[in-house]
Amino acid sequence: MEKFRELGLEGEILKGIADLGFETPSPVQEKVIPVILGEERDLVALAQTGTGKTAAFGLPLLQKLDGGLNKIQVLILSPTRELCVQIGNDLKNYSKYRSDLKITSVYGGTDIRRQIRELEKGVHVLVATPGRLCDLINRDAVDIEAVRAVVLDESDEMLNMGFKEDLNFILEATPKERNTYLFSATMPREVERIARNYLHDPMEIAVGKKNQGADTVSHQYYQVRAKDCYETLHRVIDCAPDMYAIIFTRTKIDAREIAHKLQKDSIDCDALHGDLSQTQRDEVMARFRSKRLKVLVATDVAARGLDVDNLTHVINYNLPEDVESYTHRSGRTGRAGREGISVAIINSKEKGKLKRIEHALKKQFEYREVPGGEAVCRAQLLWYADKILASEQKETLSPYQQELFEKFGELTKEELIQKIVSYEFGRLLKKYAAVEDLNLSESERYGSGGGRESGRDGKKRGGRESSFTVFNVNVGRDDDFTPRDLMTIINEYAPVRGLEIGGIRIFNTNTKFEVDVTGIERFGSYFRNVNFNGLPFTLTETGERPGGLRKPEKGGERGGKWNATAKWKNERRFGEGNSRGRFGEKRKGMDNGRRSAKKK
Repeated sequence: MEKFRELGLEGEILKGIADLGFETPSPVQEKVIPVILGEERDLVALAQTGTGKTAAFGLPLLQKLDGGLNKIQVLILSPTRELCVQIGNDLKNYSKYRSDLKITSVYGGTDIRRQIRELEKGVHVLVATPGRLCDLINRDAVDIEAVRAVVLDESDEMLNMGFKEDLNFILEATPKERNTYLFSATMPREVERIARNYLHDPMEIAVGKKNQGADTVSHQYYQVRAKDCYETLHRVIDCAPDMYAIIFTRTKIDAREIAHKLQKDSIDCDALHGDLSQTQRDEVMARFRSKRLKVLVATDVAARGLDVDNLTHVINYNLPEDVESYTHRSGRTGRAGREGISVAIINSKEKGKLKRIEHALKKQFEYREVPGGEAVCRAQLLWYADKILASEQKETLSPYQQELFEKFGELTKEELIQKIVSYEFGRLLKKYAAVEDLNLSESERYGSGGGRESGRDGKKRGGRESSFTVFNVNVGRDDDFTPRDLMTIINEYAPVRGLEIGGIRIFNTNTKFEVDVTGIERFGSYFRNVNFNGLPFTLTETGERPGGLRKPEKGGERGGKWNATAKWKNERRFGEGNSRGRFGEKRKGMDNGRRSAKKK
């Protein structure tokens, strides 16, 4: 506790954190607490999640509060309901000996009338999600004119989730003379813009480097054929019996399907995605936090703001499109000084994306071979043996001892162990007795064309036949529809990842494109409930022969070979805003496709 006292904390706040068992401040706490306590200046703090940021800003702000002024003095904004609730609970624990302070959390998904009644009683610290706070401001149900300090926690996450306009609105409504403290794990351009526009001569503190993951996380990757990604995932999980992990996927369809497959394979898991109600989401998270689930399968959007301790692994079933997202994913493990593992399962087409992430993070990913049957079984059996040896004998077998000894008395020690193992692991041992080696050859990993997917010509590539089909979509140039929009919608709603896209031609009122739908039945049915800019998105098979969309002609856009997993790679090099891209079309901003393609 002396370390915290030396930072300037005192009285009731010290007593509160002593009850919580705090002994030594984390690096971010050592740097931030004296600044907030001692200087009336703004602050930008760059630190990974799980480094103790809540205590870093919470402890000094609680100490500075005036309990006699019954108005909101501190406003804390967080990206998600879960993080909002957690921050509020942490602050209440820190200030348990300051009975004069009132701390309230407001967020969406719950009764706003109850929150309004709570605000009417008087609040000193308000923790809020941006969307709900904007609703309260618009209803004149909250007064933030006396705010002395604003904390923007997980700023990059809030901007990634589309809260830019909400943040601008809220910050404009707070007093100009306030102090603003911005906390972020990464520093993309939008976060820097917020800092420039709303912070005055801020002090900058960094624990680690910009956009770089924690040193306690090791980064590994498995490179396999696309068709073997799920089997690789299954073996990686089976080879780590003590795993407690989040598996990240690109789309909610992937999350549902992978969770369903893992459940069928007797792995305790569930999916977290945007189609869940708040009640369903809370139920899934309650089971995961209590470790009744071994793994949670989630999309980036669904998992934003989740704060779960002691994760052993983060598994990237699909690599994200940008380094910031990978940093956030990997930062969910290796927290509070513990070691963690971030795993990427990639196919050959994603090797370039992995290299770009390595370069940006300045970290070398370790290549790992996919475990075979013997490795999986050994890991499971030794883990089971260790559990037995570590268990404490609590129950007495005295009443049954003689009968048990008589039943097993004729068996040798070796025979008894064999029977126990066979009973417990018979199915596992049988399953992995002679499994296929999924590892690529050196030539496949490093370049001689191995592992490539099939092409337009219908020849066998990567072990399967190609079958391109031409589809028509009922939106075109007149509707501001672009190739980027098409790729975004396919990535979001197609039933499988890694689809290969052939030619794309955009006409005035419709669009035609080629896609390899080998093994997918009723491809068009997956897009029935999608709309684009308010128009129903109708996708129909044309019956045309593939290959006719390659040449541009009057009224159409030039085609080309695309892959649905690499959409941003081909687009981002042309920059954002109204830049001209590879298709010679003047496009809108980066979010056009993502924002406009929505479920009805």
